[in-house]
Amino acid sequence: MKSFSFRKMLLLCLITISVCFADDADNYPSVTGFDINRYLGTWYEVARLDHSFERDLDKVSADYSLRDDGGMKVINRGYNIKTKKWEEAHGKAFFTKTPDIGRLKVSFFWPFYGAYNIIALDKNNYEWAMVTGGKDYLWILSRSPQMPYIIKQQLIARAKEMGFETDKLIYPTP
Repeated sequence: MKSFSFRKMLLLCLITISVCFADDADNYPSVTGFDINRYLGTWYEVARLDHSFERDLDKVSADYSLRDDGGMKVINRGYNIKTKKWEEAHGKAFFTKTPDIGRLKVSFFWPFYGAYNIIALDKNNYEWAMVTGGKDYLWILSRSPQMPYIIKQQLIARAKEMGFETDKLIYPTP
């Protein structure tokens, strides 16, 4: 169930990220000791800052799988509460530094790439992550649709310390 409108919105966002916020993403240090094989699989969106390409989406998830070229295949999926339809976008991600650093570039429409910086990660179990593409782009992700309250609050506090506008976070329905 591919949605052309979802792809258009992703394209516009990635153009904005790559043109306007390319330097901004560098302000957030990425995790080190990253293991792509442990990151693969499904992640659920627990919280995000609002942006046009995910507006009105609930039950948002991202599925990551390994590509033959060493990058990741990305499938983002969400249920549009207004159109009552599932929307999906397919992309790819590549490391911008070494594979042990959680800093990637992601594209849903070649040749445009946006930053994908993993700025916090449960390195023991890979159960949660916090990702940014710059100061206006933040996602809190979990391996399950619902994250333990205390962990979510700790990540929100950490994001606030980093300068994100956490009072503007959206919490999609799992």
